[in-house]
Amino acid sequence: MENDRIKVLIGDDTANNGIRLASMLREKGIYAYTRKRDGKALFDSILKDSPDVVISDLSFPDSDAIILMKEIQKASKEPPAFIVVSDIYNSFIERQVIENGAAYFFAQPYDTNELEKIVRGVAHKKVSKQSNDVEMMVTDVIRNLGVPAHIKGYHYLRCAILNSIRDFTLMECVTKQLYPFVARQYNTTSSRVERAIRHAIEIAWDRGNSEEISNYFGYRADNYRCRPTNSEFIALITDKMRLQLKNAGEI
Repeated sequence: MENDRIKVLIGDDTANNGIRLASMLREKGIYAYTRKRDGKALFDSILKDSPDVVISDLSFPDSDAIILMKEIQKASKEPPAFIVVSDIYNSFIERQVIENGAAYFFAQPYDTNELEKIVRGVAHKKVSKQSNDVEMMVTDVIRNLGVPAHIKGYHYLRCAILNSIRDFTLMECVTKQLYPFVARQYNTTSSRVERAIRHAIEIAWDRGNSEEISNYFGYRADNYRCRPTNSEFIALITDKMRLQLKNAGEI
């Protein structure tokens, strides 16, 4: 039924971008429509059409996505989930966007198949407060360690840790259980999941927050030989977070 479909507003009505993206989402069963890249036009459309998800550029000729999100939060009782897209990746900008209410921040170019999965993930999300808290905790940890949000390994790593917290048996055999589980969520292969997570850990180790890494892993990030394997990285974060949740009486 039409009312059961995810409704996505794309803040770009150009043929080579917004219209093309809307067409791709419609082919996958998502109701998508476009409006011009204008803060007022998007504001009016959100209040009138009540989309579940808004895909928006970071900046508009008359405003920007952060201002729009703040205005919608004040004007709407049920604001949509925002996915904000930028031509450049900047960790400060990403943090500002997320802290002001965006569900995801993407840097161009991005994988449209990945975007579809994110749209489905944030639309109509019916989760408990505990689930939200755990997701935010995991997100904060991997971001603080220095894993950039625009790479695939970030999403695979986040998924792996979240589901290992919920079901620790996945960690009993990472290769045969955890990687295939994550791969199914993203319609990819276990080997690609393994490589992407390894790449994400390498970036965090080489360019991340050395103090945060030291606090978590007990040794300096500049010690290359001590860089953890995928399994060690996921297991340590999972163990620490399960302990925090257990002490708080939440698991």
